[in-house]
Amino acid sequence: NVVESTNEYLKPAEAAKVYDRIGRFQDWQSFYEARAVETMTLLARFGSAHAVVEFGCGTGAYARNLLAHELPQNATYVGLDVSSAMVRIAAKRLRPWAGRAEVRQTNGSPQLELSAQSFDRFVSNYVFELLEPCYARAVLKEAHRVLVPGGILGLVSLTHGSRGMAKMVSHMWEALWEFQPALLGGCRPTRLRDLVSPELWL
Repeated sequence: NVVESTNEYLKPAEAAKVYDRIGRFQDWQSFYEARAVETMTLLARFGSAHAVVEFGCGTGAYARNLLAHELPQNATYVGLDVSSAMVRIAAKRLRPWAGRAEVRQTNGSPQLELSAQSFDRFVSNYVFELLEPCYARAVLKEAHRVLVPGGILGLVSLTHGSRGMAKMVSHMWEALWEFQPALLGGCRPTRLRDLVSPELWL
């Protein structure tokens, strides 16, 4: 029951169908994702955050950690996801913080229904490897719009292996993605640096 795609990248609606089906299994990936996510969390300095938005909140596991251990008691959180299954799972997981946290289902557009300069942290973990480059750049432009001056952008992504086994696995992953991206949930190795506009962020 693989979702067909007309090109190598899954469209948002296609990605939503994939993650509606496999969303409840996503937390098992933490064994290889955790180290990079922990590093980003440290660099993002959430202890001084007031308002966080997460693009692609998934099961809400990361948000739960932020709210329980990282964010000040008065900080707020908004999670965005295109998958209805992910939104349901995340909303249930974040019920203990119902007064401070909310989860919204998006329509797949890179334009976010968020006010300008309304957040001081914009984070996204293992989502940008799903996105077509022009779509990803549009999302990053929106991230810049919704962040306050001096706000922090925190991104973690699947990337290319540079040597040894990591390089071999990376090549195999890319080959399988080119054959049928939905088999990998649409994910492929990507370089975040190639997507970040120096005019906006540097």
